[in-house]
Amino acid sequence: MKKIVTASLVAAMALTTVNASSLENRLSDLETELADVKKKLKKQNRKINKVKAHDAGDNIKWGVDLRTAMDVINYDLADGTSLKNDDLMSLRLWLNMEYAPDENNVFKGQLSMNKAFGADFTGQRGHSFGSLFDWIGNEALTDNALKVRQAYWLYLGEEFFGAEIPWTFSLGRRPSTGGFLANLREDDVENSPLGHVINVEFDGLSSKIDLSTVTGIQGMSFKVCMGKGSTNARPVLDAAQYATSNVASSDIKDINLGGVIFEPYNDGQFITKASWYRGYNVPDANVGPTGLLTGFSTVGDMEGAAFSILIDGLAEDGFLSDTKIFGSFAWTKSHPNGGTVTFPDGLGGTFDLPGMLGSTESETGTSFWVGAVLPVVEDGVLGLEYNHGSEYWRPFTYAEDTMSGSKLAARGDAYEAYFTYQLTEALSAQIRYTQVDYEYTGSLGFFGSTSGQSQKISDVKAAAAAGNPAAQATLANIVETSTDARFYIRYRF
Repeated sequence: MKKIVTASLVAAMALTTVNASSLENRLSDLETELADVKKKLKKQNRKINKVKAHDAGDNIKWGVDLRTAMDVINYDLADGTSLKNDDLMSLRLWLNMEYAPDENNVFKGQLSMNKAFGADFTGQRGHSFGSLFDWIGNEALTDNALKVRQAYWLYLGEEFFGAEIPWTFSLGRRPSTGGFLANLREDDVENSPLGHVINVEFDGLSSKIDLSTVTGIQGMSFKVCMGKGSTNARPVLDAAQYATSNVASSDIKDINLGGVIFEPYNDGQFITKASWYRGYNVPDANVGPTGLLTGFSTVGDMEGAAFSILIDGLAEDGFLSDTKIFGSFAWTKSHPNGGTVTFPDGLGGTFDLPGMLGSTESETGTSFWVGAVLPVVEDGVLGLEYNHGSEYWRPFTYAEDTMSGSKLAARGDAYEAYFTYQLTEALSAQIRYTQVDYEYTGSLGFFGSTSGQSQKISDVKAAAAAGNPAAQATLANIVETSTDARFYIRYRF
């Protein structure tokens, strides 16, 4: 029996030894195969990472901003009549683009469509100046075509002439609408200019230097801006295409603008900004006695400045912590080319008017603007604003987003209230009411003495009542009060 058990044990040990050797060989083969798989997987991951890096660097990041609005507009005229639109519906689309190939260079762009429901206003009166200058090409209701609203590149520098001072340089079609303070009612991030004096689309450059590291004053910076608002050139296929055009009464010269923006202090809660600019060769619309638009003329230069303050939060916590209040003061000064300017009347004749704003002298205008944004409910804010402009007040705010015209350009008093509510992460709604009581004519005109002439409306009405035929003829073209009630739904993502 012992011999049988011993033989069985020997046989089992031999078999176990054989199986162990076979298992060891199999494990060795599996390890080799696994190492090979890991090697191939690592190589494949390197390829995938290269593709991801390539895609991340080459693809433009897109964003969508779609707003559907309805405006109820009313104008009370000086002759006692009214003009209105009870259901102006509009659709505005912004396609936002951004691309950063490295940490120092950024491209930003925005394509825009802005149209009224069931209408195409392209080429109609009020847009005929588009071929000359495009200050409101994307703000005015036109058609369903996509246009370039913004397209520029931005360089972010870390050293300025060898010193560790951050600075930027940007060139292209700049974001020059919806600037500081004007962005609050629009529920947007502020753009470059001070909204009190500049709110037009513009092509140009800007460069900003951060002075906080040098002065130790938080947020201090200095920015230079310049660009072109119009180019005087012959059209393509002309005898001398793109050469400077002969400046006739219906032409305008190059409109150039230069200015600076200075931030004395900005800690995110207390924000102060100051701006000065000068626009060269600014235009006037030639509107003859018959009311026909007969072209544009260069009338002089316009200078302006503003100082604006925003306090974003009045306390550390509670209701006041999310309350914003602001105030701004601005002035403008006209510099006419000379005395009387001759305009075509549209009927083969001419008529004469003083150089700028109804005066041959350099005239100064002022404006002040105050407001508050209150967090009245969760995810909802109430905004209240008031601004007043004097007799010769004339800013560059033609692209302000109000269907009844720029309230900040008012020579008189403007009142506004709005409630903005965030419905979901991507969807918001706003209801807004704007009223402007005009004291002087020409608030929504240009810089000359046809569309921009400043006359006290009460004096014109008194002259008309006394039987003055010229005053009587103008009453139907003078707006005393305008109102715009708007409701919109807006998708942003």
